Amino acid sequence: MRYLALIAALALAACGSQKELRPAQGQSLPPAPFGAEAPRTADQLIAPDAQARPARSDEVLTESQDRPADRFDLPPQ
Repeated sequence: MRYLALIAALALAACGSQKELRPAQGQSLPPAPFGAEAPRTADQLIAPDAQARPARSDEVLTESQDRPADRFDLPPQ
């Protein structure tokens, strides 16, 4: 019974509330990047860019190629 209560408490603690992101009190958002027309919003600042989350490549190998001879690939002694 104690484990069930613990699991229920953890599940409720993980829910959290969803509200609009704002800078901390007394702080402001970073200035606009050079060349940008307007500063980025909080949602834009936390969204990962393509470099942080690259797209998955599902391209299969279409042509097999023989490996070149490796003169350093020696059998164990």
